[in-house]
Amino acid sequence: MYKKQQCVAMLLAGGQGSRLYALTEKTAKPAVPFGGKYRIIDFPLSNCVNSHIFTVGVLTQYQPLVLNEYIGNGQPWDLDRMQSGVTVLPPYQGKDGADWYKGTANAIYQNLNFINRYDPDYVLILSGDHIYKMDYNAMLQEHIRKGADCTIAVLNVSLEEASRFGIMNTDADMKITEFEEKPKHPKSTNASMGIYIFNRDLLEKYLTEDEADPTSSNDFGKNIIPKMLADGKNMFAYPFEGYWKDVGTISSLWEANMDLIGEKPVFDLGDKSWRIYSRNSSLPPQHVGEKAKVSNSLITEGCDIEGVVENSILFSGVVVEKGAYIKDSIIMSGVRVGAGATVNYSIIDENCDIGENSVVGRTKSQGDEVTVIGAGLKVADESNIPGGAMVNQDWLDGKK
Repeated sequence: MYKKQQCVAMLLAGGQGSRLYALTEKTAKPAVPFGGKYRIIDFPLSNCVNSHIFTVGVLTQYQPLVLNEYIGNGQPWDLDRMQSGVTVLPPYQGKDGADWYKGTANAIYQNLNFINRYDPDYVLILSGDHIYKMDYNAMLQEHIRKGADCTIAVLNVSLEEASRFGIMNTDADMKITEFEEKPKHPKSTNASMGIYIFNRDLLEKYLTEDEADPTSSNDFGKNIIPKMLADGKNMFAYPFEGYWKDVGTISSLWEANMDLIGEKPVFDLGDKSWRIYSRNSSLPPQHVGEKAKVSNSLITEGCDIEGVVENSILFSGVVVEKGAYIKDSIIMSGVRVGAGATVNYSIIDENCDIGENSVVGRTKSQGDEVTVIGAGLKVADESNIPGGAMVNQDWLDGKK
């Protein structure tokens, strides 16, 4: 007996990804590496976990080996739970024989048994080939508030781009009045992101009817959505504001990777409030800024370096701001070294904050002992911590 879930997510990850050419000859598109340590599927899976949706079916088909191995039991995403978690759902042989997934709608239809075992009120349909951060729970709450039968996430694109998308025309309350698939003359710029929330019972009804129609393409965009709209169902668009990239082509994959670097990255992998999990360490790759300099040092994942680091060891999540200078030092996890600060011949314990334009320690050649800053301390801007000091909160209080 499975525990009832409010919402189950179904992640479509079986596409061939032919526009990625050599990159998908031996692996499914959602398993293509991204951003130095991730794979594309990490983003929707992480969105599910961060949105508190812990029952996820991943529908695989084309070259699934790498993707299946990567997902494993779901532990890196906290999706290895007893009564929920992640389940890989390949096509299987039923009593009438084996059948490949014929389209997005057919793929979900073939897995209604998986959905129904959790008796959910709502089903979230996702694509496995987009790079973005999104709170699906916020979308679900809006779906419930409006009493919708179906809610479709939309992105506001330029009028020039609109012809490449399915466009949702809406009234002032974002109720969908018309759906146009890649219109030559778009009436709006609300582009479908391929993210849907359905009431479960209604979804099952329309999928079953669609399966019985021999003329159908068994596709959500081409068949299910237009049919529900024609039947007058209560359908709403949910505007998404934020970074979203379809990485289905070589150029878009390259652009999305480049969006992670530069003086002002367009997409922030280091956002601690919305962590992107992966089978590798859950911290983002270290980032070395355009004007930063690093020499003879060990830099751990999650570091963001905009200053100068020489002959030092930086633990995970250290931030070195512009104009900061670190030499002959050990900087432990979670430390921020403020702009213009200097740290010499020191050990700084975890989660410290070194204020801007401060000086901590002296050069090793001056003969002082190692300077030590205890864990969790905040060193004020423009402070001067002498060589050999053993700094705790009492030490700092005594200098005020």
